[in-house]
Amino acid sequence: MSQEVSHVYFVPGMAADVSIFEFIDLPKDQFKCYTLPWKIPDKNEPIEEYAKRMCEGVEHENCVLIGVSFGGLIVQEMCKHLKVKKLIIVSSVKTRHEFPKRIKLARKTKAYKLLPTSIVSKIEDWEKLAFGDFAKKRAVLYQKYLSMNDKRYLDWAIETLVCWDQEIPPKGVIHIHGNKDIVFPISNIDQCITVNKGTHVMILNRAKWFNKNLPEIINGNMY
Repeated sequence: MSQEVSHVYFVPGMAADVSIFEFIDLPKDQFKCYTLPWKIPDKNEPIEEYAKRMCEGVEHENCVLIGVSFGGLIVQEMCKHLKVKKLIIVSSVKTRHEFPKRIKLARKTKAYKLLPTSIVSKIEDWEKLAFGDFAKKRAVLYQKYLSMNDKRYLDWAIETLVCWDQEIPPKGVIHIHGNKDIVFPISNIDQCITVNKGTHVMILNRAKWFNKNLPEIINGNMY
C-alpha cells in the first residue's frame, strides 16, 4: 500500500519572498509542497482577518503548515481556521512572552512607528548602496529574498508583530529554533527543537538540516 501524501504549505518571514524555500527538497513520494506569498493587508486589518485571507490559498484539509519568523505567527493564526496535521514554526515565537526585550520596549514606547519603511520600500537596487564585497553579496541576497517592500505591508507587518498578544501556544505546535538566532534569542524560547549554530536565516543556509529532519518531524517519528 502506498503511503499517504502530506500537503505541506510554507509561509515566509516578514517581507520575504517564497523563494527562501528554494532549497527545501522533501521526498516527492511523501510530500507535496506549496508556498503562500504575502498579501497586501487592508488598512488596520487585524491579524485574525489577515490569517483568514491567507487560508484561502490552502486547498487541502489535514495539511501541514510551516511558517518562518513572522510567518510563524501567521500560521499559528491560520491554524485556528483550518484542520491541520502538523503546525511547525521556524525561527519564530509561540507567545508574546518569547519576544526579546527590545520588541517589548518598542511596543511600550510605540517606537516601531518611527521606522522609515517608506525609504525601504523605494529601494530598487540595494547593491548600489553597499560598500565592500561582503556587503554587496549580502545586499544581493536581501534584494532577492526580501522582495515584499510595499510600505502598507511593512507598516502593517511590523506593528502586527510587535503588538501580537498571544498568551498560550497552540496545542501541538512544533518549534524549530537556532541557538545562534539574534532576532529571537533562544534564551527567551521555551520548548523547541534546537538547531546547533542555526541563525535566523537557517531556512536558507541550513536547508540540508531541514531536508533531513522535516520528513520525520512531519510523520511523527521524532521529537
